[in-house]
Amino acid sequence: MEPWAVIAAGTVVGGYAAVSRRLASTVVSGPMVFVACGLLIGPPGLDLLDRAHDTEITRALLESALALVLFTGAASVRRRDLRRERSLPVRLLAVGLPLTMVLGWLAAWAVLPGLGGWELALVGIVLAPTDAALGQQAVSDRRVPALVRHGLNVESGLNDGIVLPFFVLALAAAGGGEHGRQGPLAALLLALVASSAVGLAAGWLGARVLRWSAERDRSTPGWRQLLVPVVPATAYALCVVVDGSGFIGAWVAGLAFGSVLRGTTPADRPAAGDEGIRHSVEFTDRLGELLASLSFLLFGAVILGPVLEHLDWRMALYAVLSLTVVRMIPVAVSLIGTGLRPPTVAYVGWFGPRGLASVVFGLIAFEEQLPGTALFSGVIALTVALSVCAHGASAVFLGGRYGSWYADAVRGRPGLREKGPVP
Repeated sequence: MEPWAVIAAGTVVGGYAAVSRRLASTVVSGPMVFVACGLLIGPPGLDLLDRAHDTEITRALLESALALVLFTGAASVRRRDLRRERSLPVRLLAVGLPLTMVLGWLAAWAVLPGLGGWELALVGIVLAPTDAALGQQAVSDRRVPALVRHGLNVESGLNDGIVLPFFVLALAAAGGGEHGRQGPLAALLLALVASSAVGLAAGWLGARVLRWSAERDRSTPGWRQLLVPVVPATAYALCVVVDGSGFIGAWVAGLAFGSVLRGTTPADRPAAGDEGIRHSVEFTDRLGELLASLSFLLFGAVILGPVLEHLDWRMALYAVLSLTVVRMIPVAVSLIGTGLRPPTVAYVGWFGPRGLASVVFGLIAFEEQLPGTALFSGVIALTVALSVCAHGASAVFLGGRYGSWYADAVRGRPGLREKGPVP
C-alpha cells in the first residue's frame, strides 16, 4: 500500500473523530463519510488505492473487521433481550430472514440474467444480513420504543451469523474454492460442526480466563483489553486450520464468550472485576468500529469506484428492490399477528441496511471467479452503497418522525403493543 494512501486514511479517520459528535445529529453518517472519502482516494479520484495492487490488504482488513464485528455483535446479545422482546427478533430471524433470502433469489432471477441458479442464490444470501451501524440513529434514538430499538439491535447482531451456513453451502454448490471440491454438504457439515466446536471452546475459555484474571486482579487493565480481541482471532485461525469457516467460529465464540461472562449471579461478581471486564469489552467494541470504518473507506476506494465506472441499470434496479420489497415484505409477513401498528412495521422493514457482512461475503465470492462475477460484484457493491446513503441520510429524520408518532399514539392508546413484549 502506498504511504500516501495510509496518510490519507489516517487523515480521514482523525478528521471524522474530531467532528463525530456534531455529525451524529445530521444526515451525514460515518459510513457515508468513509465511503465518499474512499471514492476520493481510489481510482476515480487520487488513485492512491487500487484493487489489483492492494488485494491482500483489502481482504485482510475486511475479513478482520467482519470477524471482530461478528464476535462483538454475538457477545452483546443477552438472553433477557430475547425474553423481553419475546418474538420480535425471533420472528425477524426465524421467518423474516429466510424469506428475505428466498425473495432476494427470486428478484435476482427476474432482474439479473446470465447468472446460474447458485449464483442467484448467493446474491439473495449475501444481501440478506443487516448492519445496524449504517443507521445507528434509527436504533439509538430514545424516542423510538425500546421494543423496536432492542429488536433491531438483536436482529443485526445475530442475522449475519445465521446467514453464514447458507453462504457456505451456496458458495460450495457454485463451485467456489476448496469448499467446491469438498462438495456442498461436506463443506456445510465441516463449517457447522468443526467451526462451531472451535468457536464454542475458544469463547468459553477466553471468557473464563478474563473473569478469573479480573476478579483476582492478576492482570493489568491494558492486557485484559488485549485479551478480548485475541479470542475471535484465535477462533478464526483455528477454524481455517481445520478447513472450517473462520466467520462461523468467531460468531459462535462471541455467543459463548458473552454467555459465560454473564453466567454468574451479580452477587458472585466483585465490583472491581466486573468494571474491569466492562472496560475490556468496550475496547474491543471500539476496535471493531475502527476496523469497520476503515473497511468502508477501502470499499469506496477499491470496490465501489470500479463498479460505478461500469454501472448497469439491472444493478440499480436490483439494489432498489433489495432495500425495499425484498426486505420489507418478509418483515411484514414475519410480524403478522403481533399487533404492531403499520408505522412500526414500516419502520422495522425500512431499517434493514446492508453493510460490512455483505461486502465481505461478496468479495469472497468474487475472488472464487464464479460465472458472472462482474455483475455479481457490481450488484453487491451498488446495493451496499445505496444503503449507506439512504439509511444513513434517513435515520435521524425518520427516527424523529416515528418517535413523534409513537408519543402521540401512546397518549391516545395506553395499551399500545409497542410499549410491551410482542406475543
